[in-house]
Amino acid sequence: METVTVQKYNLDEEQEKKEIVRHYRALLRALKPRLKKGDRELVRTAFEMAAEAHRDMRRKSGEPYILHPLAVAQITVEEIGLGVRSAICALLHDTVEDTEVTLEDVEREFGSEIAHIVDGLTKISTVIDSNTSTMQAENFKKILLTLADDPRVILIKLADRLHNMRTLDSMRRESQLKISSETVFIYAPLAHRLGLYTIKSELEDLAMKYTEQDKYREIARRLKETKRERTRYINEFIKPIKEVLQEEGLTFEIFGRPKSIHSIWNKIKTKGVQFEEVYDLFAIRIILDSAADKEKADCWKVYSIITDFYHPSPERTRDWLSNPKSNGYEALHVTVMGPNGKWVEVQIRSKRMNDYAEKGVAAHWRYKEGNSTVQESKFEQWFSQIREILNSPDSNTLDFLADFKSNLFTEEIYVYTPKGDLKILPVGSTALDFAYSIHSAVGNKCIGAKVNYKLVPLSHKLRSGDQVEIITSNKQKPSEDWLNIVLTAKAKSKIKDALKEEKRKVAMDGKEILERKLEHIKASPSQHNINELVQFYKQPSPLDLYYQIAVKNIDLKELKSFHVLGDKLEPPKPVKAPEPAVEEALHKQPSKKDAELIIFGESSDKIAYKLANCCRPIPGDDVFGFITASEGLKIHRTNCPNAAQLLAHYGHRVVKTKWVKNREISFLTGLRIVGLDDVGVIHKITNIISGELRINIAGLTIESKEGLFEGLIKVFVHDKDELEELVDRLKGLDGIQSISRLED
Repeated sequence: METVTVQKYNLDEEQEKKEIVRHYRALLRALKPRLKKGDRELVRTAFEMAAEAHRDMRRKSGEPYILHPLAVAQITVEEIGLGVRSAICALLHDTVEDTEVTLEDVEREFGSEIAHIVDGLTKISTVIDSNTSTMQAENFKKILLTLADDPRVILIKLADRLHNMRTLDSMRRESQLKISSETVFIYAPLAHRLGLYTIKSELEDLAMKYTEQDKYREIARRLKETKRERTRYINEFIKPIKEVLQEEGLTFEIFGRPKSIHSIWNKIKTKGVQFEEVYDLFAIRIILDSAADKEKADCWKVYSIITDFYHPSPERTRDWLSNPKSNGYEALHVTVMGPNGKWVEVQIRSKRMNDYAEKGVAAHWRYKEGNSTVQESKFEQWFSQIREILNSPDSNTLDFLADFKSNLFTEEIYVYTPKGDLKILPVGSTALDFAYSIHSAVGNKCIGAKVNYKLVPLSHKLRSGDQVEIITSNKQKPSEDWLNIVLTAKAKSKIKDALKEEKRKVAMDGKEILERKLEHIKASPSQHNINELVQFYKQPSPLDLYYQIAVKNIDLKELKSFHVLGDKLEPPKPVKAPEPAVEEALHKQPSKKDAELIIFGESSDKIAYKLANCCRPIPGDDVFGFITASEGLKIHRTNCPNAAQLLAHYGHRVVKTKWVKNREISFLTGLRIVGLDDVGVIHKITNIISGELRINIAGLTIESKEGLFEGLIKVFVHDKDELEELVDRLKGLDGIQSISRLED
């Protein structure tokens, strides 16, 4: 999976036509089982409309643009499992935004349902002021609004994003970073939440290919190298189980599949283990062909057969048969100790459950006739939650996104009301979240709860199976610190609403004070004057200005220095001019299209920049420049903990950067070393750093506990190569368990 060098595009017109027809025919083949009378003509009309509209357009790779809508339609049908109407929408998804075609044309040709979905897919084109929220976030919010009406919008959007990620090689580096970060930040969690696990994994892997190139290549290489022995191991593991399953007369498929590169990397990071120690590099999947009334019993039968051969790990058994996830996922997962002391995860599910796991929401439409009331209602619950949050008029888009995202990825717990009604909440939810899940009025008045008949505070974390009774009081009202107690997006948005309402009441007093003062200096409380004061006091909005006046943070003394012309206020002239370096960083555009902003090169004296504290980049790291509002240009590593958010929200402020070798300047970075607490180990470490490699140590702290030591070492290095050499040399010492770079 090495990075592919992009082939130069060189098809002539005739070959292009053939290529387009080939893709179109492949789409029709995929749709064949779904085509009803008249459908083929509709698909053809959509294809011709799109081909005509995009006729003169090309993709970055040079190929005709129409290949993109065709590919998106193909993914929508084959990989997500949607039907004819969705394929038509996918073919038309870019026409209204990018071409002469209007929404009216689409509606006239295909009716209002398809026009509605295409409208949902048409991105917001107006650039929204980047300080309050961002294009991407607004665009995403619009998609979600339509999602609440018709989930197909989001599914086609995911297909669109997946195709863009698969063809990202021909884009510029900063576009690759921005699109990859947005993918990890928004689209992968959405795919996860909608039950599209295969697509979620591929999106994460593709994003990692661009944001953490070295790690991606290394894991891909290791997976390739260990493929043969993994296959051998899987066959050995499966053999005895297969025989018994056949004796029992079950119809089944059984196979092993490697974990995604991204999830392996996550394990390595979070568990602090080496590649070899990631015990579930692969999962075994058993898919049963069982009748609907026997599915559960058959899955448990298989569980019992597996655990006859191999010891299960009780805390790693997951029963999503009795309680499916709210995105419809049903399966039984068990992790067992296989041959040669290796843990193996086995996933057991029926064909129908597997269809849900592969196709997520899309499978709903196909099984609607069958008995899927449980999942249906859970989905409905989730969609109605989205609707509720989106309809609160002044929710800040970025806050909303952050809250929404935290609810996308989490696993769920199942808790009960005193009457025995089931509520599904994310893991980590508190009694206060539960109160808001019942009703916002209950949440706002909540003073505590009884969990399993015992009194607990608002912040008490709930566990699956808890029965919760909420205690309320009319004197109670939400406070700012409640936001730190709750986890769910619904609770956060309701608390923010209540706080805003409270703030509004207080602000009205501030408004009165201000109006009196303005009257005193004979200025009117006009919109112009209020805006002048908002800017002068650097407040985000008039409401904030009134509030700060009411709580006496702003005393309006400076009003005396304002000039009143007619009844208009003119602010006093500022004394200090802004720093030229920041101004230059904000306005300087690279002169030619691909000009690199070189750090430590000829142009380094022109632009002031800072190295971000959150990730401490050093030369050789993969980096990007980010223009901040207050501190000019900041340099971040592409795998910095904050990078995904910055790139996803403010892609337009990213500046392309690269290092130029400069051996004279040293950079501070840190390492965390864990190892066996042996005599003389510290001496060996310092000897390698200062003695052999002549690297300056800025700080060293060592703590030892129960035979292990943890050392934090701060060193000055010139670049990444020097740091990597240091890490390799330290790893060569006896008893060193792990070495990781400090993020902060």
